[in-house]
Amino acid sequence: MGGCFSKPKPVEVKVEVVLPEKEREKEEMSPNGKASPLAYKANGTTRLYHHEERPIVLNPYTNPKDVVEASVCHVKDLENGQMREVDLGCGKALLVKQNGEYYAMGHKCPHYGAPLVKGVLSKGRVRCPWHGACFNIATGDIEDFPGLDGLPKFQVKIEKERVYIRASKQALQSQRRTKIMAKCIALSNYSTAITNILIIGAGPAGLVCAETLRQEGFSDRIVMCTSEKNLPYDRSKLSKSMDSQAEQIFLRSKEFFHTYDIEVLTETQVVSVDTKNKIVVFKDGFRMEYNKLLIATGSTPKTLKCKGKELDNVFTIRTPEDANKVVRLASSKNAVIVGASFLGMEVAAYLCEKAHSVSVVELENIPFKKFLGEKVGLAIMKMFENNRVKFYMQTEVSELREQEGKLKEVVLKSGKVLRADVCVIGIGACPTTGFLKQTGVALDSRGYIPVNKMMQTNVPGVFAAGDVITFPLAFRNNKKVNVPHWQMAHMQGRIAALNMLAQGTEINTVPYLWTAMFGKSLRYAGHGEGFDDVIIQGDIDELKFVAFYTRNDEVIAVASMNYDPIVSKVAEIMASGKMIRKRDVENFVCHGKTGDISWLTGKGS
Repeated sequence: MGGCFSKPKPVEVKVEVVLPEKEREKEEMSPNGKASPLAYKANGTTRLYHHEERPIVLNPYTNPKDVVEASVCHVKDLENGQMREVDLGCGKALLVKQNGEYYAMGHKCPHYGAPLVKGVLSKGRVRCPWHGACFNIATGDIEDFPGLDGLPKFQVKIEKERVYIRASKQALQSQRRTKIMAKCIALSNYSTAITNILIIGAGPAGLVCAETLRQEGFSDRIVMCTSEKNLPYDRSKLSKSMDSQAEQIFLRSKEFFHTYDIEVLTETQVVSVDTKNKIVVFKDGFRMEYNKLLIATGSTPKTLKCKGKELDNVFTIRTPEDANKVVRLASSKNAVIVGASFLGMEVAAYLCEKAHSVSVVELENIPFKKFLGEKVGLAIMKMFENNRVKFYMQTEVSELREQEGKLKEVVLKSGKVLRADVCVIGIGACPTTGFLKQTGVALDSRGYIPVNKMMQTNVPGVFAAGDVITFPLAFRNNKKVNVPHWQMAHMQGRIAALNMLAQGTEINTVPYLWTAMFGKSLRYAGHGEGFDDVIIQGDIDELKFVAFYTRNDEVIAVASMNYDPIVSKVAEIMASGKMIRKRDVENFVCHGKTGDISWLTGKGS
């Protein structure tokens, strides 16, 4: 069986949990606010660890040379609900004032470095203007995704009506903070064929599940397995940054997994699950027992059904190696993209400056029509055409022709023949759940795993997250949906972990996605399935607009280009449970207001 790490040898029991004082106090509070011991199971036996057993670390600023303290403003310079980026001389911080209190933290989102001062402040957290990640202003912890790390937190004091910030120079430079995690206890004579937590899949759902377990103090064995050869990586970059090598887009380093005792078995495929006896069987025949199971296997790209689909230079972009090969084959050659999906369009945009020609074949008449509407789809299509991309719409591929064993032409049902040296298929995906048939885990008619708000399947002890599930989406009246977004997979992995620890936490997040093409970013929040109208503010031809997607009298999604941070503002309103009504948006458009939409709900953010 393949593996990033070899199977561990039995070692003695060891518990090592080190938490700063404030973190320790916060994490030891139960939901009712009273301190309680952490409880979790090791091989079915409940183990309790009281905080007295944990070593305490001293003040994090133990090295005076690593500390900077600076006066950053007068107390009257900031009103309640305001944020300011301040310079401490050796780095910047974000200063926030809310409910009369001051807070200081890292000023850049750890995900892609967005300036948080341009984000949205609401009810004790700040939301990133680019991709919607949320951070608690009191602790710096990440509360909604994407990304894995929180923000460094700095000390604030008031003296003589001046605001001072005291910070670690190292933290100012790094602008990120990995939450304190437990390490593994390995029991004597622990069999390599037994694990407490088994995670099938090493995407964002699986990784965040493993990290959350460690963050919450879980110190038993965690095993992640993946059919791929790489450690968990940022799959969203495969179509946006196709030249990236696998190591450049790893979400965590090999050392990270070693440090926190998260075992990753690569090139390891699960072929069956015995949920009654809690055993999984791998392709090579190896069997592993588990106590709790997370299924986060993601999706499998759909392929063409025509002649020539098996040719070597026909790709579905699934791995970094796939993306790298496509770029090499497309250089100064002819590339054909089948499917105007997000993946297909991102690939087309990326190859434009590298390939001799780029053609997109699509069954619909307008790209993204079902997702973004006709007007937005046409505007994006025009942007592509202005960048030399040729569209062949309302047609399909009938044949892929070869010459000397290599793809030479793509034949369309319309009769058109396209020269092609490389072809990328981006016509959607289906859930990777075939191995679950006859396991007792319920699947719907499309192969998705229905789960509840706690990511629990119909089988006790079996959880699922990511692209493979349908779940109740709170802000759409608990409608069962499949949301294959990068951000959503992170959150579902976290929710699954918390409920493996019996914390009874329900998912309540708003879907948030983004795409980047020709240097233009499109942001989207909500779930627009079934929209019946689109209300647009701004200049759509200039790609500076916000589009509200409505169903009946309610806004159910929003998209924008060059209109930050409006998508993050709408996401915060949706997350709060408030409804944005269609008539209010129509007034917003008629008034020509921009930037601030807090008046839509009658309250500021």
